[in-house]
Formats: sequence, structure tokens, C-alpha cells
Amino acid sequence: MSDSGDRRPEEKQRGPVVLRREHAVEATTTDQRLLDSRGPSDWVHTDPWRVLRIQAEFVEGFGMLAELPRAVTVFGSARTARDHLEYAQGRALGTALAEAGYAVITGGGPGVMEAANKGCSEAGGLSVGLGIELPFEQGLNDWVDLGINFRYFFARKTMFVKYSQAFVCLPGGFGTLDELFEALTLVQTKKVTKFPVVLLGTDYWGGLHDWISKTVLDSGKVGEIDLALLHLTDDVDDAVSVVHAAYKAWEDAH
Repeated sequence: MSDSGDRRPEEKQRGPVVLRREHAVEATTTDQRLLDSRGPSDWVHTDPWRVLRIQAEFVEGFGMLAELPRAVTVFGSARTARDHLEYAQGRALGTALAEAGYAVITGGGPGVMEAANKGCSEAGGLSVGLGIELPFEQGLNDWVDLGINFRYFFARKTMFVKYSQAFVCLPGGFGTLDELFEALTLVQTKKVTKFPVVLLGTDYWGGLHDWISKTVLDSGKVGEIDLALLHLTDDVDDAVSVVHAAYKAWEDAH
């Protein structure tokens, strides 16, 4: 598990199946075939069978993660280069969380996800990757100790929330934003309780935080209590302390 420049073969994950080289090229993904209603009407007859595959993903995920220790999910861009400061920060965060006694869960991919997995694994923590079948980006990174690949985003999202005590979001794109706002919605609506969401990187997240605190809050679309769900920081130790304080409060309440 080195940072060498050795080129890995093209790889694709199809659920638990790994496809490499010429077999890795597929025109569609399982999610796409489920959600895209265009085309022949045979989907009417095949969707009931897809339910069994969806059920299997939940069973597999619950079974693998049921005995996971307290954990924090780290999100961030798969496109972050290894020599970028955000990669170094993700690695430092993974290390700090492991040293504080938390497992680290990521989407299992490259970039920030790899950095957090690597920092956690190097520090002796449990490094978890929950991959997803995509038409691009490679499979689980080499620093995942415990990994599972999902076909369906909604099954994977359930695992992120169910088995984490907090989310920490480093700079990322649509996937990170999707997970961020889903977590905020679940906390706001009390579907999950005492679940801190940390934005790590004020230069990157500051504009979004300002927009929520001014435009969204000032127009009455959210309240002060909703804005307080977000913690914006540049400091890894501060992020970990927010996570730990929330977990201790949850422990005391239980």
C-alpha cells in the first residue's frame, strides 16, 4: 500500500463483483437501469425481482457493520490529488479520529476518501469504505480495512447515517453536497438525533455557510436552530472535539 505511481488496471465495481480491463466498460449502472423509465416495458416484470437485490444489499450492509465501534463518516472529493493540502488534511483527520477511538467511514474511493482511510489505518484505527457502482472512478482504495460495494445509492446512504456518530465534510462536489444536505435534513426533522455535521475548510465552505445564514435564514426558510447544526472550522482538532462532545452528550443521555 504505497503512494507509488504504478498504474492499476481499469476497474469497475458491480455490487460485490470486481470487473477489470475490457470487462470494466459498461454502458449503464444498476441505479440507472432502476431509475430510468425510458425504453422497453419489460421493467414492469423485472422490478419486483430487483427488490430482492435491494434487500440483499441492506442485509449485507447491516450484517457487516452491526458490530462496528463508534464511527465518523468523512466526505470529500474523489478528485483531490495526493499532493494537495486537502489530502494532507483528510489524512490528518483520519489519524486524529482513530487516535480518539473512532472508526472512519468513507465512500471508499480515491482523493479525500483515500486520505482519511489512510490516516485512520496508519494510526491503527478501523478504516471502512462503502463503495458505489459508478460509470467512472475506481473501486475501493488500498487503505480500506473493511469494505463493501453497493449498487444502490439509497442503500449505501442508509449505512452512512445508521453507523456514524457524525459527518465531517471536506471540500467536495455534488456527492459531498448531497450527503451533507441529507444529513442536515435528517437531523432537522429529528430522524436522527445529536448528529453533528462539521464543515472542514472555511475558504471552501464559507460562501455556502454565509448563503445559508443570510439568504436562507433571513428569508425564513430555516431557523437559528437549524443553522446551529453546522460547525465551520479549519482545525482538525476542533472538528474532532465537536464530534467527541456530541458523542459524550449522547452517551450521557443513554
